[in-house]
Parts: sequence; C-alpha cells; structure tokens
Amino acid sequence: MNSLIRALASSGLLKKDLDYHLLRASMVIIFFFFGYQKWFNYEAQVLIPFIGNGPLISWMYPVFGIRGASTFLGVSEWTFGALILAGFWNKRLGILGAAGSVVTFIMTVTIIPFMPNGWAASAGGFPAMVGNVPFLMKDVVLLAVSIYLLKEDVVRACALPSQ
Repeated sequence: MNSLIRALASSGLLKKDLDYHLLRASMVIIFFFFGYQKWFNYEAQVLIPFIGNGPLISWMYPVFGIRGASTFLGVSEWTFGALILAGFWNKRLGILGAAGSVVTFIMTVTIIPFMPNGWAASAGGFPAMVGNVPFLMKDVVLLAVSIYLLKEDVVRACALPSQ
C-alpha cells in the first residue's frame, strides 16, 4: 500500500490546483454538450417529464412553450459554461458561471422527489431508482462541484488586488 501511495504522490495528482482545473474544465464540457442538445426537438420532447414535474422549472412551459423552454435552457447552459470557462482567467466571471451552475443544479435536483414512477415499487420504492431518477442523480454531484467552484472563485477573487 505504501508503494501505491508513494507512486500516486509522485504522479502529479497532488499538483496544486489540478482538481480545481479539472473540475472547471469538466463543467465547461458538460454545459457545452448538454446545452447543445437543447437546440433540437428530440431533446425538447425528452425534457417534458423533467420540466413538467420540476417544482422550480415547471413555469417555463407556460412562459416559453416546449421548444422555447428547451432553447432557454440551452442558452442558459452555454452562458454558464462560457462564464465558467472565462473563470480560468477572470475569477469574477467564474463566480457568475458557478453561481448560475449552482442554481441550475438546485433546480434539477429538486425534480427528483417529484418524478412520477421514479422509485421501483417491486423493490419497495425509495431508494430503488428507476426511469428518469437515476439520470437526475448525477446532478447531485454536479451541484457539489458547482458549489466547490463558486467557493474557490470567491476565495481567489478576494485574494486578487482590487481592479
């Protein structure tokens, strides 16, 4: 075990800020790909049970319609992804992107308890996930990453000289 620990310690995994940069880059990639999907009708249709059952996002259908809600989400995701990307160079823009990301994932995580048929009755219900619930569970981790990036960017922005 000690050999493994020494090998990992000398591998570069402990390099300062590697985790921070990897998480930032991962969020940019996620927002790019998930945002891209929102521009197409197939995704607008897939989103119906998610948006329709989301206590914090169901307002989008009456306001924008099915395609408009999907487009709104795509624009939001690309905007937050771009701001998170800009956070590599400008922590204040990173704060805006991370804050938008936190809001995004709070909205999606709150769908989980309201998703119809999300718990396998044959397995006793909660916590046996089925249907769309397992897909949404990844957003718990993405929310944690968003909070981490927000915290780190605020700390780093506070450490910068006033501009």
